[in-house]
Amino acid sequence: MSSCNSNSSCNSCSAQNSCNPNEKQKHTKELLKQKLSKIKCTIMVMSGKGGVGKSTVSTNLATMLNMLGHKVGILDADIHGPNIPKMFGINEKGVLSSAEGIIPFEPVENLKVMSVAFLLKSDDDAVIWRAPLKHSLIEQFISDVNWGDLDFLIIDLPPGTGDEPLSVAHIIENVDGSIIVTTPQEVALLDSRKSVTFSRKLNIPVLGIVENMSGFVCPNCGEKIDLFKIGGGEKAAKELDVDFLGRVPIDPSVVIDGDSGKPYILNHPESEVTKSFKSIAEKIINKTLL
Repeated sequence: MSSCNSNSSCNSCSAQNSCNPNEKQKHTKELLKQKLSKIKCTIMVMSGKGGVGKSTVSTNLATMLNMLGHKVGILDADIHGPNIPKMFGINEKGVLSSAEGIIPFEPVENLKVMSVAFLLKSDDDAVIWRAPLKHSLIEQFISDVNWGDLDFLIIDLPPGTGDEPLSVAHIIENVDGSIIVTTPQEVALLDSRKSVTFSRKLNIPVLGIVENMSGFVCPNCGEKIDLFKIGGGEKAAKELDVDFLGRVPIDPSVVIDGDSGKPYILNHPESEVTKSFKSIAEKIINKTLL
């Protein structure tokens, strides 16, 4: 095995370096086809704007799919703000590679993680890259990573409809679906509609909308309080003619667990939040695998 710790992308295949551009591109396409053939379902998790808890949804959704017996990979495609490793408690820097490719981290059995955060010397380092470099890294994170056989590859994207989601759509070509994360506020809903439009223009099936931070359940009395109002995500789903996957209520422990590096649903198996994620995961399984 060899290791890599760099601010630039890591070439695991030395043969590529000696190829001319056309041969290298052909080789990369062959690797992509090979790796994607072992992945049953690729899902982009998107949001129209930041601060809606998209990475939290990605982390807990991937964990729930894993708990339901599926082999899951999560690709952190947020190049400038990679948070997935933190949420899984992965603090290591550098990656190992073998003859089969770069070895992803596996914080939970049958749940694999890859992120640019592993290639940075420090969490404080800024990735100052233009679109072509980001595209190349995302491509490499699919073609050169040894994902193995997966039921789901969850791709956590930065907010908006810019370089990273466009690169993923072009690299994978036939993405199986997108999940749009929003909060009930009108400003978040306005931007989430753009993610639906983006998916449709690129012929990516919209699996549905998740309304995050939807109400607060008092841990003492069980009363539900609508802090930010509820129902906006469901209303937007109806207006856009896409499915509404469900609401995830607010629980302060979601933040605490995310900061401590353990997915919330592992610590709170009976909570309303966990029940919501289970319902959402089951809907996704029914839409994609069954």
